[in-house]
Amino acid sequence: MDDSKVIGGKVKKPGKRGRKPAKIDLKAKLERSRQSARECRARKKLRYQYLEELVSSRERAICALREELEMYKQWCMAMDQGKIPSEIKALLTGEEQSKAQQNSTKLAKAGKTETHSNNPW
Repeated sequence: MDDSKVIGGKVKKPGKRGRKPAKIDLKAKLERSRQSARECRARKKLRYQYLEELVSSRERAICALREELEMYKQWCMAMDQGKIPSEIKALLTGEEQSKAQQNSTKLAKAGKTETHSNNPW
């Protein structure tokens, strides 16, 4: 018995669907496959290089953060013993100096605006 079906006035036979493959040159097909494989390997190599660089930069950041954490631990231990580390003193005096500079700048600007407001020109 024939398994063909009539659909829309056309006789359809079961089996492969879609376009029938054209006779492709086997050498050209193999060369395209080789080229595709070379490109895939190159992309893979670049991806691994990128990931290795990313991992190494993250490891460097982790080391820097661990050193910073250790420094803060040392500062806390020193303060628990009643000593103020010189770095903290420098930070505090630096902040005080910057506040003093900001205040003097504000006063100087206020003085200039007062002199300008008295000036009729």
